[in-house]
Amino acid sequence: MALVTLSVLEGRERGRIHRNLQTPVTIGREEENSVQLNDERISRMHAKVQDDGGTVIFTDLNSTNGSRVNGHPVSLRVLRPGDHLQLGRSTLLFGSDQEISERARQLGCAVTDLLPVSREFDETPDDAGDPGASQQMLPDEFCEDLLPRLFVGETPPLPENLTPTQRARLSDILMYIHDLQNQILRNAVETDPEQGIQEVHWHQFQNLLQLQRRLAVWLRDIAGP
Repeated sequence: MALVTLSVLEGRERGRIHRNLQTPVTIGREEENSVQLNDERISRMHAKVQDDGGTVIFTDLNSTNGSRVNGHPVSLRVLRPGDHLQLGRSTLLFGSDQEISERARQLGCAVTDLLPVSREFDETPDDAGDPGASQQMLPDEFCEDLLPRLFVGETPPLPENLTPTQRARLSDILMYIHDLQNQILRNAVETDPEQGIQEVHWHQFQNLLQLQRRLAVWLRDIAGP
């Protein structure tokens, strides 16, 4: 069993650090959870953090308002030190200071590069240089294109110890995605070299949207109980 650290950055329990929690760890409103958060937007049993062969996995337990990791809606996610878990109005940091520093060292980046950045805007343009100026968060519908990357300087590794059938099915899925993207890239036309603008045929763009939809369905199915 892995030992994990969760620090509450935002919410009513802000400042509380849960060190060396033994997995599996449950998070929610009820007292029986390993981490109890007093937040009406959080379900009674909201999420779970568990160890699977040395890999720490976050799972949303079909909560009412869902979960986000680094600003991205997720149902299932491999956690890495420095990840931010957003549940309701609460934000939790995954990993101890030492674990986050070690991950940054392995990636050859600064610790701050691992931590999601709050995207804010000034209410008046004249306040841009004033750190005391009043700010507000962008509405959710405008934030999707401003989210920090889920993966910083690293590529998720392929799963190990797959059966031959699982390896073949995974290979088929990756080949399907690669083939469709290859078709789109081959048919793209550079229309403005100075601006670096490429045009994609409408039919190919529709294929890309279909792939996006299919990937979303696969992600939902994989994350299902």
